[in-house]
Amino acid sequence: MKYKNKNIQISCDGGAATGKSTGARLISKKYRLKFLSSGLLYRYAGFLLLKYNPKNKIKFLKKKFKYLDYSKIKKNNLHTPEISEYTSIIAKNNNIRKILKKYQTNFAIKYKNCCIEGRDISTKILPNSDLKFFFKCNLSTASLRRYKELKKINSKIKLKDVKKALRIRNIADSKRKNSPLLKHRDSIEIDTGKLNKQAMLSKMSKYIERVVKHK
Repeated sequence: MKYKNKNIQISCDGGAATGKSTGARLISKKYRLKFLSSGLLYRYAGFLLLKYNPKNKIKFLKKKFKYLDYSKIKKNNLHTPEISEYTSIIAKNNNIRKILKKYQTNFAIKYKNCCIEGRDISTKILPNSDLKFFFKCNLSTASLRRYKELKKINSKIKLKDVKKALRIRNIADSKRKNSPLLKHRDSIEIDTGKLNKQAMLSKMSKYIERVVKHK
């Protein structure tokens, strides 16, 4: 939201199913910030590559993301196990990361009031963001959360398989060479395992109000 012509940009990072998307969406709605999920961008890239299997993946993605309408990618089912597994693989590719980084930085340039969530937003995409949040929760809580989401799409999915997939994804994200999942030194930690949505929003809002007041 603009407070007397003040702009605010917020970055939210964290592992899979830690609640960062929920938290980022809540504050985006409350403060009227343009919202972008980098995870959804990577999932969409994975979806496109699996669907079309292009000979030149980089050239193909550059074309697709040059004029991408972010609002339309949510119409696809991007949370299948196949896409999740493939997304983790392509996220290691530095050339693919450059394409998606360009899209994200252009988004931040276009929208001065925005909130972007992902795994390297504070460290790579918006290192100068006004406020940085880092989300975390234990694996069991994250697994149950993701399981409930996926159960709506696939009734046969098992909790143990979701837990295994999340564990593998978090290890891969933390140890990858290019833009690993790291907590920025200025990030404020949000433990979503101990907070419901309202408590999460309340805690984040206190920090946002403080930053806006001193801008």
